[in-house]
Amino acid sequence: MDHADPHVAVIGAGISGLTAGKMLKDYGVRYTTFETSDRIGGNWAFGNPNGHSSAYRSLHIDTSKHRLSFKDFPMPEHFPSFPHHSEVKAYLDAYADAFGLLENIEFGNGVVHAAREERGGWLIRDEAGAERRFDLLVVANGHHWDPRLPDFPGSFDGESIHSHHYIDPSTPLELTGKRILVVGIGNSAADITVELSSKALRNHVTLSTRSSAWIVPKYIAGRPGDMFWRTSPYLPLSWQRKAVQLVAPMLGTDPTMYGLPAANHKLFEAHPTQSVELPLRLGSGDVVPKPNVARLDGRTVHFEDGACDAFDVIIYATGYNITFPFFDPEFIDAPDNHIRLYKRMFRPGIDDLAFIGFAQSVPTLFPFVECQSRLLAAYAVGRYALPPVDEMERVIDADQQLHAGHCTDRPRHTQQVDYFVYEHDLRRRELPAGTKRARRAPQVVR
Repeated sequence: MDHADPHVAVIGAGISGLTAGKMLKDYGVRYTTFETSDRIGGNWAFGNPNGHSSAYRSLHIDTSKHRLSFKDFPMPEHFPSFPHHSEVKAYLDAYADAFGLLENIEFGNGVVHAAREERGGWLIRDEAGAERRFDLLVVANGHHWDPRLPDFPGSFDGESIHSHHYIDPSTPLELTGKRILVVGIGNSAADITVELSSKALRNHVTLSTRSSAWIVPKYIAGRPGDMFWRTSPYLPLSWQRKAVQLVAPMLGTDPTMYGLPAANHKLFEAHPTQSVELPLRLGSGDVVPKPNVARLDGRTVHFEDGACDAFDVIIYATGYNITFPFFDPEFIDAPDNHIRLYKRMFRPGIDDLAFIGFAQSVPTLFPFVECQSRLLAAYAVGRYALPPVDEMERVIDADQQLHAGHCTDRPRHTQQVDYFVYEHDLRRRELPAGTKRARRAPQVVR
């Protein structure tokens, strides 16, 4: 790839696309952002016309504002500790305005097809029907918009939706006085279960989980819980997890305390569920806990404990697929959400393609994409260079073991990343090493 004066295409104007654009602009790189919607924000644009928002009306983010903020654009002090989705969207709007990002975004004009040319570079066909060439393609289309559904034996005769489509108790379904089964135990499942189990709605709500989950509080000693947890890159992560596991019982994290099945993993071997209200609803009898679904039979659902019950509605809060509809399937896909990326960004052997935001960053996403975007911009102008392909492949395996080797083998954990360790690695090791490689490389640098 020629780094002298690259023209970059960015797919998506959500968190990742906005941050990538901001950093590219900081480095003086020409870029165009393609966005299918009429607004920025992606997942955090409630009611997004492109259908890519999974935000429900009552959604508050589970990461505190102290951990969520971009390093170069702090969240307003007057925001609550756990902002509502409307406040997150306002924050992103302010971010775009502050750095003049809207002028590079083509709204209502997404990428229909992206094809890599034989000698490098990309031919992009947009929704307007135009074909345009770019030197570098940045994929930032998100990974929380293509719902993944379980394949239970049998069939269900009632109504069913994925949590992606849930808005509130009256949209898209009338959920009052109903027998409701929520499948899953992530943060969205917990929020929706709590909302629908309000006695005012007269529902009978059951929560089914395959692997259960450790439930961590949002507040500890009156402060956001994530303020107490910061991993160190200087100590083995296994030691740090063990230390937290030793004190966790005192915080009420064990799901069996609330009638849920025992977790089939240790704390932090899968994503814990953050909820203050779910334990209360379980303990108050407003929610009935059940193990995994064994089979469906009309309106009857059979569970793995041998019990069964009748339901009117099933809500599947069962995660998402990583999907790239603009690529030919044979070019790249992510089976079971596995995608091999160097530093979660670069495909070995393809030097003009970068991915931003394709990780489950714990405990925070915004600063994660910020540090990725900083490396991206340095790469675009030739100040950072990638290592040889064989080294990239070796590091991919090592990083996967470091960040996710302890996790359960599930699609939702394939892209697990510890933000603090990742950021330290990029800032203290990868960027300096890539800078040295760039100085030795025979390339034109701006």
